[in-house]
Amino acid sequence: MNKTWEKVFEYASSPLEGTMSRKLREGVSIQINEGKIYKKAVLFMGEEFVRITEEEEGQKLNTYYDWALIGSIRTYSKSK
Repeated sequence: MNKTWEKVFEYASSPLEGTMSRKLREGVSIQINEGKIYKKAVLFMGEEFVRITEEEEGQKLNTYYDWALIGSIRTYSKSK
Protein backbone atom coordinates (compact mmCIF):
# COMPACT_ATOMS: atom_id res chain seq x y z
CA MET A 1 0.00 0.00 0.00
CA ASN A 2 2.99 2.37 0.22
CA LYS A 3 2.42 3.71 -3.30
CA THR A 4 -1.24 4.38 -2.50
CA TRP A 5 -0.40 6.14 0.77
CA GLU A 6 2.25 8.23 -1.03
CA LYS A 7 -0.39 9.39 -3.53
CA VAL A 8 -2.77 10.35 -0.70
CA PHE A 9 -0.02 12.33 1.06
CA GLU A 10 0.91 14.02 -2.24
CA TYR A 11 -2.75 14.97 -2.85
CA ALA A 12 -3.01 16.51 0.63
CA SER A 13 0.24 18.47 0.47
CA SER A 14 2.53 20.55 -1.69
CA PRO A 15 6.34 20.62 -1.89
CA LEU A 16 8.13 22.79 0.64
CA GLU A 17 10.62 24.83 -1.35
CA GLY A 18 14.25 23.84 -0.95
CA THR A 19 13.52 20.63 1.00
CA MET A 20 12.31 17.07 0.49
CA SER A 21 9.38 17.81 2.81
CA ARG A 22 5.80 18.72 1.95
CA LYS A 23 3.38 21.00 3.79
CA LEU A 24 -0.33 20.35 4.04
CA ARG A 25 -2.30 22.34 1.51
CA GLU A 26 -4.37 25.25 2.80
CA GLY A 27 -7.69 23.95 4.11
CA VAL A 28 -6.63 20.28 4.10
CA SER A 29 -6.19 18.14 7.22
CA ILE A 30 -5.18 14.51 7.51
CA GLN A 31 -5.71 11.73 10.02
CA ILE A 32 -3.63 8.56 10.12
CA ASN A 33 -5.00 5.33 11.59
CA GLU A 34 -8.00 7.12 13.12
CA GLY A 35 -5.59 9.07 15.37
CA LYS A 36 -4.88 12.76 15.73
CA ILE A 37 -6.07 15.13 13.00
CA TYR A 38 -3.16 17.18 11.63
CA LYS A 39 -4.19 20.62 10.35
CA LYS A 40 -0.95 22.56 9.88
CA ALA A 41 1.84 20.06 9.50
CA VAL A 42 4.87 19.26 7.37
CA LEU A 43 5.29 15.74 6.00
CA PHE A 44 8.50 13.92 5.19
CA MET A 45 8.18 10.61 3.37
CA GLY A 46 11.26 8.49 3.96
CA GLU A 47 11.98 4.99 2.67
CA GLU A 48 10.68 3.23 5.77
CA PHE A 49 8.77 5.90 7.68
CA VAL A 50 6.66 9.05 7.43
CA ARG A 51 7.45 11.95 9.75
CA ILE A 52 4.81 14.54 10.61
CA THR A 53 6.17 17.79 12.06
CA GLU A 54 3.91 20.35 13.68
CA GLU A 55 4.27 23.24 16.09
CA GLU A 56 2.36 23.48 19.36
CA GLU A 57 2.84 26.04 22.11
CA GLY A 58 6.26 27.06 20.79
CA GLN A 59 7.54 23.47 20.50
CA LYS A 60 8.20 21.38 17.41
CA LEU A 61 6.60 17.96 17.59
CA ASN A 62 7.69 15.08 15.35
CA THR A 63 5.53 11.99 14.99
CA TYR A 64 6.85 9.00 13.06
CA TYR A 65 4.77 6.35 11.30
CA ASP A 66 6.05 3.04 9.95
CA TRP A 67 4.79 2.69 6.36
CA ALA A 68 3.88 -0.95 7.05
CA LEU A 69 1.71 0.02 10.02
CA ILE A 70 -0.38 2.67 8.26
CA GLY A 71 -3.81 1.12 7.87
CA SER A 72 -5.83 4.18 6.91
CA ILE A 73 -5.48 7.83 5.99
CA ARG A 74 -8.42 10.22 6.08
CA THR A 75 -8.29 13.63 4.42
CA TYR A 76 -10.52 16.56 5.35
CA SER A 77 -11.25 19.53 3.10
CA LYS A 78 -14.11 21.93 2.50
CA SER A 79 -16.55 21.06 -0.23
CA LYS A 80 -16.86 23.65 -2.98
